[in-house]
Amino acid sequence: MNSPAAAVSPVAADGCGVGADADERPILRERGQREVFCGLTGIIWLHRKIQDAFFLVVGSRTCAHLIQSAAGVMIFAEPRFATAIIDERDLAGLADANDELDRVVERLLSRRPDIRMLFLVGSCPSEVIKLDLSRAAQRLSHKHAPAVRVLNYSGSGIETTFTQGEDACLASLVPCLPAMPEDGKASLLVVGALADVVEDQLRRLFDDLGVGPVDFFPPRMAKTLPAVGPTTRFLLAQPFLADTARALEERGARHLPAPFPLGAEGTTAWLEAAANAWGVEPERFRRVTAAGRERADRAVARYREVLAGRRVFFFPDSQLEIPIARFLARELAMTPLEVGTPYLHRQHLAAELALLPETAKLSEGQDVERQLDRCLAARPDITVCGLGLANPLEAEGLTTKWSIELLFTPVHGYEQAGDLAELFARPLQRRQALAV
Repeated sequence: MNSPAAAVSPVAADGCGVGADADERPILRERGQREVFCGLTGIIWLHRKIQDAFFLVVGSRTCAHLIQSAAGVMIFAEPRFATAIIDERDLAGLADANDELDRVVERLLSRRPDIRMLFLVGSCPSEVIKLDLSRAAQRLSHKHAPAVRVLNYSGSGIETTFTQGEDACLASLVPCLPAMPEDGKASLLVVGALADVVEDQLRRLFDDLGVGPVDFFPPRMAKTLPAVGPTTRFLLAQPFLADTARALEERGARHLPAPFPLGAEGTTAWLEAAANAWGVEPERFRRVTAAGRERADRAVARYREVLAGRRVFFFPDSQLEIPIARFLARELAMTPLEVGTPYLHRQHLAAELALLPETAKLSEGQDVERQLDRCLAARPDITVCGLGLANPLEAEGLTTKWSIELLFTPVHGYEQAGDLAELFARPLQRRQALAV
């Protein structure tokens, strides 16, 4: 199979590369066949986060099977997602798709009166499903207001990687955020879905630092949307929220650049960005964060013997690859060989790139055949990849770590640093235990 040529460039005009003002190392930019989950996958963690929202996927039976199998919902559970299946009759124009969708929504809302926000999630572009979900959402929102707000976004695998589903969801929600008065008190917005336990831990740290008021986006309840405006400062908890960040900046909010809160070092630098914006005294910052950092260092140290000196190779999948590689290299003494990411946002990742070992090769995008060849030639000790590549690589004798676990497992903050390290130690320990 012929693959498109790959380009090596230190600068990207579209802002997706690393410029000379941030990091001058070359980037291998590939535009070939990709192996990634689609953006629908984000529903799996978002439907548990926003407790009075519902995600209605408008798509095919294949999409319904993906969501149901990937979510792994127990048979007795009442999930907050479903699929409105488009069949041949809809695509052939024999039925009015808007009327059909209205009936599904009416039935859903009558059955689930607790729903306060409904997301219509397109599994394919409008040209494919023959339905303009944006206009449908506006119509349904007007019809069911004020009890239910209806929004839409695309989770199409043609247009997104799997973590971009969260970005698209949050970006669609930004216009709904109440306006913060221009002369209002400065506030901090933490952007990105986090496990509730992590959110509570971070809130306590911000309270102890005297930073705030603090809101988290997305909120746990759709009826408690945080206000945003010129006095809002925001920290990104996830590196894949480019569209959401842009939408917040258009509302007047200001981004606080920082590494991401993964591991002791990343969490400390992330908290420090907020502390500096609020003028927190250095001594107070050290006093508040010392115990958490010490616990994180101690938890991570338990896995350093297993992981130190091990070589790791990242296939592009979650957009968490660069912060994770930084954590593994600096706190566990691992050696990143190649760090691939679907999209590299140089402004949001500038602080991470400055901490990444210069020997790590960076790649953006994917030509899966070429990258498989590089991985097999390098024979890394552990390979981080999507589910579709894990089994073939295991068959080649390589140890793999599913990148999707990094989204399903709480890994942010001091208290989760040891859990993050364990995710990488466990596959190596398992292979060693099975060796004969």
